[in-house]
Amino acid sequence: MSALAAGSRGAVEAVCVVGALRPDAGSVGTTAIDKRPVDGPVAIGELGLYADVQADRAHHGGPDQAVYAIDAAEAEHWSVQLGRPIPAGGLGENLRVGGLAVDDLEIGARVRAGSALLEVTAPRTPCLTFQRWMGTDDFRARYHERGRTGVYFRVLERGEVRAGDELLVESVPGHGATVAAVYAGARDRDLTRSLVRWADGAGVALHRELEARAQRHLKDER
Repeated sequence: MSALAAGSRGAVEAVCVVGALRPDAGSVGTTAIDKRPVDGPVAIGELGLYADVQADRAHHGGPDQAVYAIDAAEAEHWSVQLGRPIPAGGLGENLRVGGLAVDDLEIGARVRAGSALLEVTAPRTPCLTFQRWMGTDDFRARYHERGRTGVYFRVLERGEVRAGDELLVESVPGHGATVAAVYAGARDRDLTRSLVRWADGAGVALHRELEARAQRHLKDER
């Protein structure tokens, strides 16, 4: 699918923060993946939503993964596939978004969510904690094959967001490297090269995973 244009609009269906820490079989021993919707406005700062936390801070959270958004259409797809409802927050998301296919946003697109301004940084990489949370032994492989894993944002302007707020794509970089394309293009050197050219020209730091990919792909060019 083509990249979403500036002016594209959607809506925040739910704003979710951690409901409870849960035991997990991974090395950390606990997970904050259990996100649940909250009422009223929620402040968004550099590290994400007020009252949200991450248990494994080596791999989750931080300024480049401050907010995680999922397309409501993808939640519905997995609800059908798994034969059960997936409530808001059930995929570990902070924002469930309706009417805007967030995986078709370009890396670097800027989105107004309520009064906060967010910038797309990377797709989510599904982990084993996520698979355990979803309750099937093959979920990570299936999620990977689907290739629409949701969007991480950094926060450019602090603000507040609540369910029902508009999401507005304020600007796009125009390089064509969407979140879905970047997730699918782990071995695509041309795509990596395009992202690096844009980031260098715009003075934008790539997400650590995309920077690591650039180091691998372009080690003789940088």
